Amino acid sequence: MIYLLALIGVVAVIVLFWKAFGPTAQAPATRVVGPDDDPEFLWRMNREARRSGKDEPGKQDSSD
Repeated sequence: MIYLLALIGVVAVIVLFWKAFGPTAQAPATRVVGPDDDPEFLWRMNREARRSGKDEPGKQDSSD
């Protein structure tokens, strides 16, 4: 009976050491970026606006 208790104690100590010092399997933290905060999205929108000619000052929109 004493050997069984000693075995349980050793296993418990091993598990605690594994939890404390073992490898961590954490997923990388990712942050969701909204379109108004995404530099690539803003760059593409600016590029598309310049290509269509809507971003140039003094130029009239032809849909008036």
